[in-house]
Amino acid sequence: MDRRKFVKDVLLWTAGLSLGVPCFKIAPLLAASSPSVLGVARGKDYRLLVVKAIEIAGGIGAFVKTGDTVVIKPNMGWDRKPEQGANTHPMVVRTLAELALDAGAAKVQVFDHTCNEKRRCYTNSGIVDELEKIGDPRIRWEHIDQRKFVPVDIARGKSLKRWEIYKDALAADCYINVPVAKHHGLSRLSLGLKNSMGVIGGNRGKLHHNIGQELADLATVVQPKLTVIDATRILLRNGPQGGRIQDVKVMDTVIVSSDPVAADAYATTLFDMQPHEIASTVAAYEMGLGEMDIDKMEIKTVQV
Repeated sequence: MDRRKFVKDVLLWTAGLSLGVPCFKIAPLLAASSPSVLGVARGKDYRLLVVKAIEIAGGIGAFVKTGDTVVIKPNMGWDRKPEQGANTHPMVVRTLAELALDAGAAKVQVFDHTCNEKRRCYTNSGIVDELEKIGDPRIRWEHIDQRKFVPVDIARGKSLKRWEIYKDALAADCYINVPVAKHHGLSRLSLGLKNSMGVIGGNRGKLHHNIGQELADLATVVQPKLTVIDATRILLRNGPQGGRIQDVKVMDTVIVSSDPVAADAYATTLFDMQPHEIASTVAAYEMGLGEMDIDKMEIKTVQV
């Protein structure tokens, strides 16, 4: 389905019509002969971490093309400062925006469906300040517009069959998922798959009843071209909101992959846990959405 046809279909959904067909081509089961590639960069220069990890994963040009509309979806759902580890680090977001612009993006949108008051979240996360420094009118940091949530049939869903999803996330030429790695009281960890809750509407609390499978179901339609996990500092306890500096561990790490399951699986090990302990990782793997066996991944690390 090309983007023009997709946007037309979205308008039909907005009008209240159900298409009754999947809205995306579903990613095929990963072939054993093509291992998932992870770029892992470590060091104190967070801008360089993002640049190097993306280079390893294939380079920004493999994901962003000239004229593309790019959505960068960080976690900035909480009224917290960067050092508290509840939101994606602002330098990670800024660097991704700059890379997308350098690759020829026509528009870069940055947004999140916040849990705390949206203006305080956007400001206190430090993300807006960093984006403003770029000084490019192609970048837009937008508050969620409730009118843009559209009902989507989740054809492959096992538990979740239909949900409201943010139109701009679905219609982007390149959707980049940029979670912060942190503890979560219900899902154990909040990583890439969990970050998709920031582009859905409705009563999000309902998903917590079977959160592992339902996050995997969402992943069949919310499909990032690139997952960039911010583990520059990770929240070990009292997530997802956090608040105490003593709950934060500085890791100076960025993980990048086009395989969202592999990215989550590897990030899990930073918490001294294994991928099979996270229900969403297991469910997504079983649905053929990515690799969770770390031994089968091609992990390329660089010290910056």
